[in-house]
Amino acid sequence: MTNTIADIETSDLILVTGSNTTENHPVLSSFVKRATLKGKKLYIIDPRKIKLTEYADKWLRPLPGTDIAWINGLMHIIIKEGLQNTAFIKDRTENFEALKTLVETYTPEHVEAVTGIKTGDLVEVARAFAKAPAASILYCMGITQHTCGTDNVKSLANLSMLCGHLGKPGGGVNPLRGQNNVQGACDMGGLPNVFTAYQPVGNDEARNTYEKAWSVTGLPKNPGLVVTEMVQRAHEGSLKALFIIGENPMVSDPDLNHARKAFQRLDFLVVQDIFHTETAQMADVVLPAFCFAEKDGTFTNTERRVQRVRKAVEAPGEAREDWRILCDMAGRMGYEMSYASSRDIFKEIAAVTPSYRGITWERIDKVGIHWPCPTEAHEGTPILHTTQFTRGKGLFHALAHTPPAELPDRDYPFILTTGRVLYHYHTGTMTMKTQGLNVLSPECFVEISESDATKMALDTGAMVAVSSRRGKITAKLKVSSKAVEGTVFIPFHFAEAAANELTNAKLDPTAKIPEFKVCAIKIEAV
Repeated sequence: MTNTIADIETSDLILVTGSNTTENHPVLSSFVKRATLKGKKLYIIDPRKIKLTEYADKWLRPLPGTDIAWINGLMHIIIKEGLQNTAFIKDRTENFEALKTLVETYTPEHVEAVTGIKTGDLVEVARAFAKAPAASILYCMGITQHTCGTDNVKSLANLSMLCGHLGKPGGGVNPLRGQNNVQGACDMGGLPNVFTAYQPVGNDEARNTYEKAWSVTGLPKNPGLVVTEMVQRAHEGSLKALFIIGENPMVSDPDLNHARKAFQRLDFLVVQDIFHTETAQMADVVLPAFCFAEKDGTFTNTERRVQRVRKAVEAPGEAREDWRILCDMAGRMGYEMSYASSRDIFKEIAAVTPSYRGITWERIDKVGIHWPCPTEAHEGTPILHTTQFTRGKGLFHALAHTPPAELPDRDYPFILTTGRVLYHYHTGTMTMKTQGLNVLSPECFVEISESDATKMALDTGAMVAVSSRRGKITAKLKVSSKAVEGTVFIPFHFAEAAANELTNAKLDPTAKIPEFKVCAIKIEAV
């Protein structure tokens, strides 16, 4: 997030897209709701009629996978009517002319034909967004989990820069992280192409810093594989062993039939987790780890705030802290990694991570600090890009709409989109161990519009078979006002009827993220 969670309430206008905020980020959604009660404008642009639409000034429903088209349409209207922030564009950005040329063809009429969004609604949102003193964009995986996910995010950045809504209170482009400390994992280099603080592995200066800190030589210059590439390599037989920590890909990966075959072809699979997940059941070795409440450390949340986490209970059985397991493994492989505590590890993090350098255990004893925090005298950075962007000037990207990898046809007439429900978390590893939550949300469902259900002569509770070109599941139908004609929603938590048996494993070429949000399916009564 470029801005903070609390900052949302200071926005004059909030644009939420690709985020079922009340179910996926219920605490954060309360800030959005409070903002509307203070008279702030809220626009929702999403294929589903999510709960937050009840608070919105207007809900715009695009066809799934058409985000770049409607974003370009908003920018077309803003530029045509001269509502862009000319001073911000001149002083803080570059490549505006290329963007201007590209969006000329995205007239409201053309955008309506591509996305289904009414011309008048698009014009209303464009004018309101451009004229707002400060407008905030909130997005989540409904934007990123597409074959054009990276370009979707760049398009939202284009829109915010065009109107000068970056670098100030109440503005910003704000991705909502789906799990605690996802931000922290990325900050720590939990990506195959960077060290901590997103320093590229190909950067000689960064690599030399780490070689010196760790008393090693020859750290690789080339990026490693992302998760989706690892699964494919395992399927091909060129990746022989896999070590999985705190992840359950046998429910969360796309095209699970393909993933299952890939894991079966491994010579050796290790899973380190707190429960015996579907993936752990396939492992050669399972290493029991501590859960969040059993250890000390830090989490970095969605707004870049680094916070202390403290041990609350003792761990069961033979479970151990993740870092102790990894240190012992490193020692047996010939490299001694020795720390006395989580605090010692955090000292090293601060020493080798520029954006964390000024954060100490003592400074975050009671209140967290937003990175970047370069020195101990620095108070942290709640709002990014106040004077300049990381690269200096913000770069406009001229991006054209590209359709999803798979669209409905006569054989598979519906669009499937997947996501979470309020009561369960990701693959249900933790939440499905809780009886109360299982009572509230006991099983998978196939959410469909009333008009589509009527055409099929089916009603809520009917058992249906849902098929794609990759797999088939059986679940109960749920006729819902959230659903719209032609689009079906299935939560991905339930291993017994895993939605990801159906999803398309086609990837975004840059981020290598799968297209979880759009694939073609058919529904038949059982």
